[in-house]
Amino acid sequence: MKSAGHLSASRFLLAGDAALVVEFGDAIDPEINRRVHALARALAENPLPGLGESVPSYRSLLVHYDPLRLSHAEVESFVSEALRRCEDAPLPEPRLVEIPTVYGGERGPDIGFVAGHNSLTVADVIRLHSEAIYTVYMLGFTPGFPYLGGLPDALFTPRLETPRQRVPAGSVGIAGAQTGVYPLATPGGWRLIGWTPLALFDPARTPPALLRPGDRVRFVPTEEASLGA
Repeated sequence: MKSAGHLSASRFLLAGDAALVVEFGDAIDPEINRRVHALARALAENPLPGLGESVPSYRSLLVHYDPLRLSHAEVESFVSEALRRCEDAPLPEPRLVEIPTVYGGERGPDIGFVAGHNSLTVADVIRLHSEAIYTVYMLGFTPGFPYLGGLPDALFTPRLETPRQRVPAGSVGIAGAQTGVYPLATPGGWRLIGWTPLALFDPARTPPALLRPGDRVRFVPTEEASLGA
């Protein structure tokens, strides 16, 4: 793999007969993730007939294609050329999305555990979590669920040993080195530290997901009374 400023992929992998995986590394890393989004943008701006959706992850891009219109070799050649074209192309300035967040209480039942696990006070947890600027590395798990990188080291906390059967929509959580927000009420094992009234996923909205990969996110401490919740 080449230097951090180079978009050459580590390798191409088959994903069945209708998709190609382009891997850029094997770690959760901001620069690797930037390369993923640069390639996704390049493919979106210069589409090839028969090429489908590109789905970014932390370290790779899944490229769908129609096998009745394109061969694997044709797709790999096209993607390789896209990589060469966008090696040094800057990404556009990312959006900054502020997420009002009610920390602690019934909405954030694990905030005390996060504090104790890291030898912090609850006030420290709120301050550290809300001062950071996060990057949306990818969406997954459920529609619109953002996996956010940039959690301060002092807040790293393991998942629950036994996941909850139901986590309320809007719950803000921590799992390991990540933080995120549950768009829908689902089972989940992240440590819940707060809640937001924002609808991160609405199928009636265009686009339905509030956040996009590559966005920046800031959590803004908010009193629940001010939200009318």
